[in-house]
Amino acid sequence: MTPMTSPESAARFRHSPRRQYYRGGNLDRVRAVEDLRARAHKLMPRLVLEYLEAGAGSEATLDREREAFAEWRFLPHTLVDESHRSTERELLGRTAAMPLAIAPTGLNGLFRYHADTMLAKGAARFGVPFIQSTMSNDPMEEVGKVPGLRHWWQLYVFGGEEIWQELLRRADAAGCEALVLTTNSQIFGDREWSDRTRTATGGPTLASIFDAARHPRWMVAALRHGLPRFANVLDFIPKDQRGFFESAHWIRSQMPRDLSWNDVARIRSRWKKPMFLKGLLNLEDVRRARDSGVDGIMLGSHGGRQMDWAASALDILAPAREIVGESVALYMSGGIRHGTDILKALLLGADAVLSGRATLYGLCAAGADGVTCALETLRRQMLNEMGQLGVSSLDALSAEVMVRREKLPVALAS
Repeated sequence: MTPMTSPESAARFRHSPRRQYYRGGNLDRVRAVEDLRARAHKLMPRLVLEYLEAGAGSEATLDREREAFAEWRFLPHTLVDESHRSTERELLGRTAAMPLAIAPTGLNGLFRYHADTMLAKGAARFGVPFIQSTMSNDPMEEVGKVPGLRHWWQLYVFGGEEIWQELLRRADAAGCEALVLTTNSQIFGDREWSDRTRTATGGPTLASIFDAARHPRWMVAALRHGLPRFANVLDFIPKDQRGFFESAHWIRSQMPRDLSWNDVARIRSRWKKPMFLKGLLNLEDVRRARDSGVDGIMLGSHGGRQMDWAASALDILAPAREIVGESVALYMSGGIRHGTDILKALLLGADAVLSGRATLYGLCAAGADGVTCALETLRRQMLNEMGQLGVSSLDALSAEVMVRREKLPVALAS
């Protein structure tokens, strides 16, 4: 595989000096999430990488998630006491090491065996919540045993009403602190690039199989443990459709196309702990969510994997904050790859962000240790940039230290 190289910049002349991301296994040498991404690309076969990286359609939404961050520039203060800086923030009344939760992602067993437990361990060691997906591969009861874990449960509504009711009962019994109801996935996104690694019946193409054979560590683990299973919902699936590909198609076919605000109200009435709605990108939906009785809203496009040409969560973050005020927690997801991304989201009104691909790169690179490494990297970058900005705490962030790019140069006060 061709080594992943850093993009062209003002520091290079005609691709010189040649720069390369670190792809080795020594986590002490990781300087950026992109290093973990580079190692993931070294270790994982193409069919896995397409599942991890691909967006919907032409991937315009996926691209927008990164472009949106590039439109903002910092205006740093100097001569400020920066000797004591902290990234801590309260999430649901408890201190987290950083205003971040690991996003719910399904089918993590495709990356590593017991991947969900590894994500939970990485989150617990660092001190942030882990949101486990309905489509995860480790039983929620086993994940909930991870010491020190702040365990949140993400819910997909599918099949009969008894399914989501039972999942809520189990999540409560497993000690899950919060419920995250995903609202934007009742119709599966058009994931062209990921689809091209599979045949019409859903199995991998011959080319994908040959490519997987070129990644022996992944292939040996896949042969030893077999394809992952959707452990938390397997009992609801007909016995003759419990194979990996068959069960995925069955679950997708059972997604109700008429999920509504009435369903939100019924789920809210059943779940007595904090509840979030995830996947909102329309301000009218934000207003309805504010009035629905939920405790929080998570703006996002499902990692650019659902609708093509959608706005990013960052695009609507500031007006969404104006709508909800301080009455509802406001999180955002999509495109978080650097500590500065988190700072920009906070400055635009987010209480916290979700990390999806960034922590999955760490998972692919080095399991639970890689997850913690990804989080530590983001925190280190945040602390450095807070020092550059001249702020010592997240509460000290103020709108004056950031401006949209097209408004430069800015008029300065006398």
